[in-house]
Order: sequence, then structure tokens, then C-alpha cells
Amino acid sequence: MNIQLEKMKQKQERERRKRIAEEKHKEWVQKKREEEKRERERKLSKEMAEKATRELEKMQLQEKAEAKYKEWLKKKRAEEAEKKKKEKEKEKEREAELQEKKTRSEKIFKEWLQNARNKPHPVLNGCPHGKSTGLY
Repeated sequence: MNIQLEKMKQKQERERRKRIAEEKHKEWVQKKREEEKRERERKLSKEMAEKATRELEKMQLQEKAEAKYKEWLKKKRAEEAEKKKKEKEKEKEREAELQEKKTRSEKIFKEWLQNARNKPHPVLNGCPHGKSTGLY
């Protein structure tokens, strides 16, 4: 009986150790799963943060590009306006020169006309006042 009691105790001890081992194994598996879960969450959080950072940088870059484009467009429009202004000034200058030339030409023509009326007419073939004197 003593041996049976001893065997029973050994069997109980083995079962107890087996249960303890299984419990420890379950705890270890649970801890491992929790660690993996935390690790996945950490990775996901890190990826989300990196993605948000990239998006922010992209938006900032786009805003910067838009600002540069607006500045360039403003500069280009100012240049165009200046160019048109200069062209208008040149056109006015040309028109003023043409007007002045026309006025000068008219004045000279009127002076010539006045002088032409006051000048004696040329003598044709040596005849005074265009009449023949019978020298032939």
C-alpha cells in the first residue's frame, strides 16, 4: 500500500507539475501575443506618424510651390503691364512725331505756296511775259 500511495503521490505531483507547466505555457503564450499586439500597434502608430509627416511635408511643399507660382505670376503680370505701358508711350511718341512732321510739312508747304505766288513767272524761250517779239 505504501508503494501505491507513493505512486499516487508521484502521479499527482506529475499532474500538478504538468498543470503548472501548462499554465506557465499559457501565460507565456498570452504575454507573447500581447507583446506582438503592442509591437503591431507601435509599428502602426509609427507608420501613421510617418505618413502624417510625409503628408504635412507634401502640403507644405505644395503651398510653397503655389506661393512661388503666385509670386511669379504677379511678377509676370507686372512685367506685361510695364511692357504695355512702354508700348503705349512709344506709340504716343510716334504719333506725336508724325503730328509734328505733318504740321511742319503743312507749314513749309504754305510758305512755299506763299513764295510761289509772289515770284515772277519764268520767261519762256527768252520771250518776255511769254509773247514773241518778232525776232524770228
